[in-house]
Amino acid sequence: MTIRIWDVGTGAVCGEPLKGHTDWVLSVAYSPDGKHIVSGSHDKTIRIWDAETGAIIGTPLHGHRGRVWSVAYSPNGRQIISGSQDNTIRIWDVETGAAVGKPLEGCSKGVCSVAYSPDGRHIISGSWDKTIRIWDAETGVAVSEPLEGHSSSVYSVAYSPDGRYIISGSGDKMIRIWDAETGAAVGEPLEGHSEGVFSVAYSPDGRYIISGSGDKTIRIWDAKTGAAVDEPLEGHSSSVRSVAYSPDGRYIISGSGDKTIRIWDAETGVAVGGPLEGHGEAVNPVAPSPDGRHIISGSWDQTIRIWDAETGAAVGGPLEGHGEAVNSVAPSPDGRHIISGSWDQTIRIWDAKTGATVGETLEGHSQGVFSVAYSPDGRHIISGSGDKTIRIWDAKTGAAVGEPLEGHSEGVYSVAYSPDGWHIISGSGDKTIRIWDSKTGATVGETLEGHSEGVCSVAYSPDGRHIVSGSYDKTIRIWDAETGVAVGEPLEGHSSSVWSVAYSPDGRYIISGSGDKTIRIWDAETGAAVGEPLEGHSSSVYSVAYSPDGRHIISGSHDKTIRIWDAETNTGVSRPLEGEIANVLSAACSPNGQYIVFGSNRNTIRVSEPLSRQPSSRNPLHAHFYSRPDSNGWVRDSDRGLLYWLPLDCRTGLHSPALITIPLTSDVRSVSLDFEGCAFGTDWPQIFNSAQR
Repeated sequence: MTIRIWDVGTGAVCGEPLKGHTDWVLSVAYSPDGKHIVSGSHDKTIRIWDAETGAIIGTPLHGHRGRVWSVAYSPNGRQIISGSQDNTIRIWDVETGAAVGKPLEGCSKGVCSVAYSPDGRHIISGSWDKTIRIWDAETGVAVSEPLEGHSSSVYSVAYSPDGRYIISGSGDKMIRIWDAETGAAVGEPLEGHSEGVFSVAYSPDGRYIISGSGDKTIRIWDAKTGAAVDEPLEGHSSSVRSVAYSPDGRYIISGSGDKTIRIWDAETGVAVGGPLEGHGEAVNPVAPSPDGRHIISGSWDQTIRIWDAETGAAVGGPLEGHGEAVNSVAPSPDGRHIISGSWDQTIRIWDAKTGATVGETLEGHSQGVFSVAYSPDGRHIISGSGDKTIRIWDAKTGAAVGEPLEGHSEGVYSVAYSPDGWHIISGSGDKTIRIWDSKTGATVGETLEGHSEGVCSVAYSPDGRHIVSGSYDKTIRIWDAETGVAVGEPLEGHSSSVWSVAYSPDGRYIISGSGDKTIRIWDAETGAAVGEPLEGHSSSVYSVAYSPDGRHIISGSHDKTIRIWDAETNTGVSRPLEGEIANVLSAACSPNGQYIVFGSNRNTIRVSEPLSRQPSSRNPLHAHFYSRPDSNGWVRDSDRGLLYWLPLDCRTGLHSPALITIPLTSDVRSVSLDFEGCAFGTDWPQIFNSAQR
């Protein structure tokens, strides 16, 4: 009848059990913001709890005529769904506790498991009638015919993180994968358990599936091939009733009939510490908090417990503040600030030098923020979100500028400004790219269509004439920024999704990072691959970028490392940058080329100084001034003092670090300005007077 909360790092119980239910607690879940817990019970009720204090919020939600086997929050946290032994699914308003519409009916037996799709548009259910059903979350109408294939009760269902697939675990000892759009079975069933499968879940990156079974084991499966990954995880002395990944994917949590919760290293399969003990009966559901700081568990002892997660600071003092994975980072044009976008639905601004947060958190999106970028003049910030919108923010005040930009029918995965700041481009899961007027927010021209799957990344060429896009369909496309027409054929070569694309500072090359673990370089004019792929990462490459001088390529990967490559020789400059102990989701180079900033799924941002310290095949970098011109063309020193002014036609392509260079022609690529012996600051008139003489 209680819920318990536990410290993941120490295994100690946090506070007193949450008491209120009058019978077994069958299901628990955190709200997306981690502030509340919902529980479903054998007593036919749903209860909402304050995750910090353990206090009950409001009165129990009544309506079901049978046991409540499964509960879940909607992605925006506004609604709760519940599946019951009474053969129905109910939707509840979180704020009022009132039932929303009529129960979802169609299952001929009890509903064992319910879940929302990542975009919140659909609900799935698994039932004792051996079927999976997909429902429209707004209307409550079944979207298709039941998904049939299991020969016994479906105990657990879940969506893949990208919403493209559904997995189900059944009493027939098998796990099945389904196409969420068509309802067709994908591949053969996953077989290996010797008893029924009670719980299934995807890893946060969608690469793996875990399953808990009556055979007392947890198994890890390759989500793409369906093959078992290593040996089963053994340690429980009774059936495994519930499994879940930590938000960062580093750990697997399991709850068992042996009254314990266990934590496992997801990579090695080794148990981390001893079992978490405290429940007096079988542990049925377990779930990590959205920020990974807590684990909650529900038990047949009618309790829910909350376990406090490990908060140990990462080496090097990461920038901490986000409650969930950091999907995107970008430096301001002057290099003084860093912005980050997170699954916690917020954007944060940081001081690049001190690591302190600047101002209040930017809030407004109702789903995770996938992409952030500064305007070229540094006055505005744009963000793209899973809520299908783009928002513009005042970089100084943090206030939203105008209304959200709406038009995409799926989440916005990537946003970027044109070099002149007049336009914004966005790439979306709806397979399109849109161009927007940055001042009015109106769409410009027709939607760019051509990709056969979602668009993961978009970028402008340095001269603003072209747009490049990378997609789940494994291709890169180049578009005419003015007409929206595709330029040439798609660039093909990657064997998996293209997560990130970028132009070289001179616009001659395009780089791409992919789920196939490689970075490729392409000739921007011909579309031909340049040299062999850059290999070294052991997992997906989520982010790629050029250094401002074009001499280096930076890549961030799911393998928890950042690598620096020589852009001319395609070789690694040094050993990979390690220490984040989390998946690198986004990486960017500061405008002055001194720092690399990267964000991870451990909810942190890190700033490092690799370029000026790494050995290279080239000569060492000797730069005295690491500044770029401001919006008025002035180049300043480190104290913001004026150094010199650049004419408008000389600003494009300005490189740093190293001696400041300005590209001239195709024959003479650059010229160096030697500042040795020059006078600056208050002494600049001396040079002027000398020249006059």
